[in-house]
Amino acid sequence: MTERLQIGTGPESIRVLKAALVGGVLPDTYVSAGALVHMEAVSGGLAAAADEDSPLPVSASVVTPAGLAGLLAEHAYVYRLRSRKSDNGDPETFEEEVTPPREILSSVLAGKTWPGVPPLRGIIGAPVLRRDGTLLQQPGYDPATGLYLASKVALPPVPDEPTREQVNEARRFLLGRFLRDFPWASAADRANYVALLATPILRHFTRSLTPFALIDATMPSSGKTILTAGPGMLYGQRVMPWAYSDEELRKSITAVLAEQVGVVIWDNLAEGTVIDSAVLAQLVTTGVWSDRQLGASRNIATVNDRLWMATGNNLQVGGDMASRTVRVHLDPNMPRPELRDQSGFGIPHLDQWITVPANQLKVLWHLLVLVLDWTRQGAPKVSGLSMRQFTPWAQALGGFLAHHGIDGFLTNAADVREIDEDETRWRAFLTCWHDRHGGRAMTAAELRRDAEPMHLGSDLHDPWDGQFITTQAGRLPNPLQLGRMLTGQAGRWRGQYVIRAGRSERGDRGVFWVEQHEG
Repeated sequence: MTERLQIGTGPESIRVLKAALVGGVLPDTYVSAGALVHMEAVSGGLAAAADEDSPLPVSASVVTPAGLAGLLAEHAYVYRLRSRKSDNGDPETFEEEVTPPREILSSVLAGKTWPGVPPLRGIIGAPVLRRDGTLLQQPGYDPATGLYLASKVALPPVPDEPTREQVNEARRFLLGRFLRDFPWASAADRANYVALLATPILRHFTRSLTPFALIDATMPSSGKTILTAGPGMLYGQRVMPWAYSDEELRKSITAVLAEQVGVVIWDNLAEGTVIDSAVLAQLVTTGVWSDRQLGASRNIATVNDRLWMATGNNLQVGGDMASRTVRVHLDPNMPRPELRDQSGFGIPHLDQWITVPANQLKVLWHLLVLVLDWTRQGAPKVSGLSMRQFTPWAQALGGFLAHHGIDGFLTNAADVREIDEDETRWRAFLTCWHDRHGGRAMTAAELRRDAEPMHLGSDLHDPWDGQFITTQAGRLPNPLQLGRMLTGQAGRWRGQYVIRAGRSERGDRGVFWVEQHEG
């Protein structure tokens, strides 16, 4: 039955409408960050390819005055009493349905306190584990978590205690069919990918930060996009071009956090791209992203609950990203991977298969069976794993994989350091420095002069053989720049070498030298 709301004067109308909103007159209305939001289905959704955006089918729209007018017209009968003369000349009162004035609606929505209105903490595209280990799988709003499940695929109920036959079938399907024919460079790459696939399901359960995911290959057409489509198509994905400046990267991150997706993918980076961004390093190590709202002067804060991924060929990482990245590397070891005979594949033409909703359902259902089998055993963790801020994630996912006999998780961490372009440059520089000068203390100016080319007859000879450290622009630094670079690296080990800094014997100049760890 439509609720009747009688309004009158301005103050009276504000009180009546505010009380009605707090009392739940509008269905699917929640409060998020102090603002009233309304959940609505997004019309016109299209089937997406694996490398295209795949948003969730609902959106939480902030209620505006115009939006509130429309919602009230749909879900309530708002009226005021008017007087008029009857046919016999006597005054009579009648109801007139009205749309409250815009200024009234704006005043109603101006506050940030909404007692009794359920809080919306996020929208998810697939079932997740609650913190108590139970599975949130009923579509719609979940009061226990404040999450709204808007499933990408209609999922049959997953049993709380899967049978042994269901668990075995889930392993056979995921490992023996779905993931069987990818050219994994090592067991670690497959294990890491299964962990990433399960991460959105376990994120609320583990209450942990999630590392950056790098999926790269030695050759095009190796299957990178299909792998990102695994979590992306299930949880909602946004595919973006890579921003080659930190400022543009920051803007794109802030913009995409306002969208209803669970996975963000920077797809098809240029071959050999070095991912070395202070903005990205900050993103993956913060639970709340804060930035200035685009087109406005105020700052906004958004919960960082996404899985961030990048794909490309022969990618590298630099700076702090090496210790914040999980790598999945593919190596088909052939000149034309796209020409492989797929007749014997577990799932031929997987790039097309994964875009079918019924097939996405199949992947998700079997994955959830494996997760619930793990939680039924108490969700055992691997206590020996450590990964900086991501240790809770590593220990939980390591336990999940070990429970199902999937070996190799994070054992390619050394390989990630090997593709750390920053690490490689400094290690080569310190090695050459120590070979040339041992542990002798030198000023930045002395060291820079040592890098000057030498004349050998009519030829110029580089005494450092190209190993002297350069600026980001690829040029040799001047003494002042070099001094700053060395100071910034003092005490940081690069392989078995470390830069030490101090003062000259007279105390009037800064000096630097290299120590080698004998071990």
